[in-house]
Amino acid sequence: MTNPCKIIAATLLPLALLLLTAGTAWSQSAPSRWTQGAPIPQGAEEVYGVAAGGKMYVFGGLAPGWKSIGMVMEYDPASNAWTRKKDMPAYQHHVAVTEHNGKIYTFGGYKLPDSGPATWIPLNTAWEYDPKNDSWRALAPVPQARGSANAVAMNGKIHLIGGATLPFEMKDTKFHPNRNVSVGTHEVYDIASNSWSTRSALPTPRNHAAAGLANGKIYIVGGRAGSVFIPNALNVDIVEEYDPATDQWQLKAPMPTPRSAAAWGVHNGKIVVAGGEIRHRDFWGTYTTVESYDPATDSWSRLAPMPLPRHGLAGGVIGDRLHLISGSVQSGTNVPGLATNSDRHDILNLQ
Repeated sequence: MTNPCKIIAATLLPLALLLLTAGTAWSQSAPSRWTQGAPIPQGAEEVYGVAAGGKMYVFGGLAPGWKSIGMVMEYDPASNAWTRKKDMPAYQHHVAVTEHNGKIYTFGGYKLPDSGPATWIPLNTAWEYDPKNDSWRALAPVPQARGSANAVAMNGKIHLIGGATLPFEMKDTKFHPNRNVSVGTHEVYDIASNSWSTRSALPTPRNHAAAGLANGKIYIVGGRAGSVFIPNALNVDIVEEYDPATDQWQLKAPMPTPRSAAAWGVHNGKIVVAGGEIRHRDFWGTYTTVESYDPATDSWSRLAPMPLPRHGLAGGVIGDRLHLISGSVQSGTNVPGLATNSDRHDILNLQ
């Protein structure tokens, strides 16, 4: 009598070999678009990246106990080398960062209280950083204090959108940081006049989102609804487009993979989103996912996955390369001995 186990094994073996071969082919072909740059000298979570003048700049960093590192690092692709610059003048975290005409702007964020238990106090500070002089200049404060917003520059103005802040202007500093909740606030900073105005609010309030400017319109992608803290929030796949000509928002094709705390960059009119964070009761994780949104066709495509999953990482595009720097390979722990920060610097060829 024929042994049924041998029959099953003989049937499944070719399939297993086919799957193994296919998996091997994918693992070899996908990373071929990736290279590694020099690792950042100090790895940290909650770092924020922006490209300016052909170089990559990384700001922030969060140490255990929610202490802001406030570092500024400059990466030069020509020499594949990092240089430490002057620290941020205010040691805040979860700032919004953007670039305009070679200068870099940071808005809001959180700080530790002056006394009492550690928590997140939302800020309304605004700063201009000049990479050429390695100098900082204070700007008119943000009307609504908040952190984890998105800043997008266009036509001499910077749109500060979304984020999270304390409800009802709560003053008690003994609250847990998760009391900071999402807002749809949309304020615009005029660089020339150093003044603020208000625009149509983001329809879906959220924080930790990705953002980009393409074809004269602003896109807010994904992020988390509810609390600023991922255990008390919900990742969303929502993509909303803002037209400054009409001061109106429009819902667009959803992001295939709902996530927050990702890195992003814009290349040839497309918004590329990489990495991110997810949290369930029994699962704390980060993504390798890289997806690209094309506003011209209102569609998404999937790119080669990151070699190492991370959230709270810095991202930016220089030429045809997306730089992904540092971050944490685990959903936020921020406890001494449990931090999983990486100094890794991955570069994706977007051609």
